[in-house]
Amino acid sequence: MMSSLKEICSGLPLDPLPSNRGRDPDVPHAPIRTPNLTAEEKRLALRNALRYFPPSHHATLAPEFAQELWQYGHIYMYRFCPTLHMRAYPIDQYPCRTRQAASIMLMIMNNLDPAVAQFPQELVTYGGNGQVFSNWAQFHLVMHYLSEMTEEQTLVMYSGHPMGLFPSLPSSPRAIITNGMLTVLNAGRRYLGSDDLRGRVLVTSGLGGMSGAQAKAAVIAGCIGVIAEVDEAPLRKRHEQGWLMEVTSSMDQCIKRIREAKSSKTPLSLGFHGNIVDLWERLLLEYERTGELLVDLGSDQTSLHNPYNGGYYPVRLSFHQANQLMTTDPNRFRTMVQESLRRQIKAINKLSDAGMFFWDYGNAFLLEAQRAGAEVEKVGGGATEFRYPSYVQHIMGDIFSLGFGPFRWVCTSGDPQDLSITDNIAATVLEEISASVNNQIRQQYNDNIRWIREAGKHKMVVGSQARILYSDQKGRVCIALAINQAIADGRVSAPVVISRDHHDVSGTDSPFRETSNVYDGSAFCADMAVQNFVGDAFRGATWVALHNGGGVGWGEVMNGGFGLLLDGSEEAAKRASLMLNWDVSNGVARRCWSGNSNAYETIQRTMEGNRQLRVTMPFPVQDERVLDRALQG
Repeated sequence: MMSSLKEICSGLPLDPLPSNRGRDPDVPHAPIRTPNLTAEEKRLALRNALRYFPPSHHATLAPEFAQELWQYGHIYMYRFCPTLHMRAYPIDQYPCRTRQAASIMLMIMNNLDPAVAQFPQELVTYGGNGQVFSNWAQFHLVMHYLSEMTEEQTLVMYSGHPMGLFPSLPSSPRAIITNGMLTVLNAGRRYLGSDDLRGRVLVTSGLGGMSGAQAKAAVIAGCIGVIAEVDEAPLRKRHEQGWLMEVTSSMDQCIKRIREAKSSKTPLSLGFHGNIVDLWERLLLEYERTGELLVDLGSDQTSLHNPYNGGYYPVRLSFHQANQLMTTDPNRFRTMVQESLRRQIKAINKLSDAGMFFWDYGNAFLLEAQRAGAEVEKVGGGATEFRYPSYVQHIMGDIFSLGFGPFRWVCTSGDPQDLSITDNIAATVLEEISASVNNQIRQQYNDNIRWIREAGKHKMVVGSQARILYSDQKGRVCIALAINQAIADGRVSAPVVISRDHHDVSGTDSPFRETSNVYDGSAFCADMAVQNFVGDAFRGATWVALHNGGGVGWGEVMNGGFGLLLDGSEEAAKRASLMLNWDVSNGVARRCWSGNSNAYETIQRTMEGNRQLRVTMPFPVQDERVLDRALQG
């Protein structure tokens, strides 16, 4: 029986399931793919396909999806190929609320018309593998979303997958499509099981650029932060600015001050002018001599996305010698960097075996150490997993999935009084919100309330009168609207620019850092950052930016960013609300689809608060034996 346009727009046909008619012999078919998947990758592909269907159908669908994967090298879901003849029907025949949506439906069906499409049942319109969708479930969901869309919603599509309908403006595009965007305080709580970090020692490296905040963060958290830096200039600058309490170039003095501060449980930020490798090896020597483990937490924040051009300085060379060798003999310099990385990891491994908890800031350090031949591999791990967790992967991944990330603002007056007022506004807003959230989210709010209440006392400002804190979607919107109102009322003397770091919930696709905890096989896709950039643009950002590189290097990361001017106007408030909601929900929805339970709960709550938001929610495999039987069969 022929299906109708109304039927194919009503969502996935599940009750009952359509019969599986297999391939149509009367149309041309795509060549068989040979993806050469491992057993685990086949299992993941099957699990990913079943996400579209309730568990009650998994036992039926899993064997045939596994058969398609084995026989054709791809899961097309032939069972769900519509019986309706695919063609561009007249626009008025499509069941929908807006003609813009109908026009998209028409174009989709035209691309899948057997007279147009190269391989219609494999959804390939041209080029041998240029698919309109990856499978037929995606087709049904997209048609359903389009049929229900209003002119204040935009359909977001990630490489064929319909992420859902997101609130937007009548002037916004009705659909945004990205395809094949390929790139190649919680540490103590997570690792030590305690909020009390007094007497605990954190050892890390790097005081240039963004990593300069490590020392101040250690003191605010109440612990002893020891940061090695080979370049004396940033070391002295951070000390003069008050970010470092003490500086020494003496290894003996460094070890002495660690022991004293650890014993008295006195917060300390200590800058060590020297190479981090020497410091790690000395800490190991102290342990081997005395049995005393002087370090509880270890990390690395050298710029190893740029290892051979000043991002990492090898041991055995002074800062000046290293800069010379970098230019005169780059091959020798590369060899020394790799030798240094192997030595660094060797010391870290032994200290970790003794009880220190080590993590990477982002996986560039571990990635380059692996390339240098250091022992950092994780037995049975995937391409983004190592012996040690990445700070982003292990700690920030779940925080991002709750919707929390670094939100910042700059007072354009340059007046410290404006910053003080906005600090108080932000803290008050977060205190009000935290009264009505669950314990997990309240903990994040409390951390940031503590940070913002303390920030003014610690002279955090360098350059513009700016502040940064971690907040979720609701917090960001409420803070922005409250600051905008304060500008309108004259309590804040001039406009305020809001933005965020690229290191955030939605702005960055980075398989070795921000998206390294996305385990559904899509960590190497950059749809999220590109969608973020585009979506912010048409929802009212003052400017948007799209960058390749940074954090872990060119070709391995894509960053989308924005800036928005709050000038006290109603228009600015409207733009801030619409854009900030999208800017966070985009990434939470992506993490939800990848299987993160925090993100699932976060986006559920967000949908309950905004009926215009409709996100495609995954169905987990509840019975692993379903996968076992399908893959064995």
